[in-house]
Amino acid sequence: MKIKVEEKISIKEQIALLSKCIDKDLSLNRELKKLGLTYDHLRYRDYSQTDITFNEYKSIEELRQSKKGIPSVSFFSGAGGLDIGFDYAGFDNLASIEINELFCKTLRLNYPNQLVIGPPDFSGDMKHRESIASVLIESLGLKSPFEGVFHGGPPCQPFSIASNQRFSKEDENFKRRGFEDKEKGDLLNDYIWFITEFMPKVFIIENVPGLNEIDNGKGLTKSLEQLTKVGYTISKPQVVNAADYGVPQKRLRLIVVGTRAKQKFVFPEISFFQTPCFDVFSKPIGDNENHITREHTAQSVLRYMELDFGQRDHLGRVDRLNPFLPSKTVIAGGTKGGGRSHLHPYSPRTLSVRECARLQTFPDDYIFVGPSARQFTQVGNAVPPLLAYKLAFQIYNQYYK
Repeated sequence: MKIKVEEKISIKEQIALLSKCIDKDLSLNRELKKLGLTYDHLRYRDYSQTDITFNEYKSIEELRQSKKGIPSVSFFSGAGGLDIGFDYAGFDNLASIEINELFCKTLRLNYPNQLVIGPPDFSGDMKHRESIASVLIESLGLKSPFEGVFHGGPPCQPFSIASNQRFSKEDENFKRRGFEDKEKGDLLNDYIWFITEFMPKVFIIENVPGLNEIDNGKGLTKSLEQLTKVGYTISKPQVVNAADYGVPQKRLRLIVVGTRAKQKFVFPEISFFQTPCFDVFSKPIGDNENHITREHTAQSVLRYMELDFGQRDHLGRVDRLNPFLPSKTVIAGGTKGGGRSHLHPYSPRTLSVRECARLQTFPDDYIFVGPSARQFTQVGNAVPPLLAYKLAFQIYNQYYK
């Protein structure tokens, strides 16, 4: 079988190869390598790679602003989605606070000159309020009132539908526990303690919509009352779709913005144009880091290749992306198992970490450390940096310009 490397294999040749692997119990990955091929040379039966001409997408790399001298501090930083957004909008990130040691390694690798409060050097557990506050004071000289921005998204698992649907209905974890979750349900109030302690000029709270749905908003309202009592003007909690702000992915997030100024935060205008995920896959990956694809079996590829755009493989619980639409939400997965990526629109395989990171709008030079499964978790847990950028830029224009 002779195939030019730059061409996709024909359906007839592909079925013959897959059948051979199944009949003789051969590794598809090994057989592809023997032919000088990769999974990207395989194709769907319905393969229609049509160019999309109405492209207005701008990656976050194209939007970087000059530094404006406005400090910010990141709480529950994860892999750095909010940090990147504020950085590219021109803010000076002074510190990131994160409890997960692997996530801290990613932050330190990408921001080597920035303070990361987290293991192994510090405790990044927000329950240790006084010790973290001491580090902020002693290492950064933070004082109240702080004239910069605090931004953070407390862990969302207690309020997330997707997180709890990983369990069977009989499992005690199936029901969202919300503020009753003993481990993570009160972390929002830990964050609020830091806000009242340092009184930043502006703060952002980011979470899943369930934070304001689980008890009809009573818990969130009660928490925010602590901030209105000390003089903050707080926006009405608003659910935003990242796809409305240029992100090539449908992703709903709850955003709350508060300020010591009297002017209530006005959210940036949504875009009439939603970016199709075609833009992500039309750009070559090249030698970028984190682009290792899963070694699928011949049986799996034989199923995948029959899917149409947007159709789901129910056995593998994966969806073939429709390149004409924003991607479905990039999934993080559980803390002990990796995220589950979607299927590439043009090659019958799941996405790499780098491709998922592009759907999340991470810059191509941002590197994730750790095993591949943990890289997926870091990407899937993050706030899309482009969404964070749009919020940060709006904060600058309203309160600092």
